[in-house]
Amino acid sequence: MMVFQEFDQLMPWKTVLGNIMFPMQMTRRFPANEVRERALRVAAEVGLERFKDAYPHQLSGGMKQRVAIARALAMEPAILLMDEPFAALDALTRRRMQEELLQLWEQAPFTLMFVTHSIDEAILLGSRILVLTPIPGRCVPSSTPAPSASPSKAVRASPHCAERINHMLFGDQETAHE
Repeated sequence: MMVFQEFDQLMPWKTVLGNIMFPMQMTRRFPANEVRERALRVAAEVGLERFKDAYPHQLSGGMKQRVAIARALAMEPAILLMDEPFAALDALTRRRMQEELLQLWEQAPFTLMFVTHSIDEAILLGSRILVLTPIPGRCVPSSTPAPSASPSKAVRASPHCAERINHMLFGDQETAHE
């Protein structure tokens, strides 16, 4: 499953609930009698239970993004790819979604590839962080914790992680100005 940065990834003719249910119905991964209940549960988890009958044009950008996230999480994917999924969310909703993502991972671990420009978000959510350096754009591991570590505990256990990442990204620029 994939959640993109753009929040206009919903089917405009389907309600919030219909958009969340759609991939479950198409893949038939879950029994038909469980699909609606699962969709209602994840809609509540992302704070959209009151908007279950709303259409995408009636939602804010952040709400649309939460529908896309709920749709992906409802599928209980083995691998979830997320490209800046929280970028359109306000700070409080962003934090709630980060915590929800961590809780879901604790309940049923899955592989998550999460792209973010926020060092703090990477540290909060990551069990392993790869940094894409400025030109020439190389991928450099900044932290390699134990493979069994949970995302939120693994990177935080490494002291000065943010400092190392900042140095990897901006170290040469800092010394050039001195």
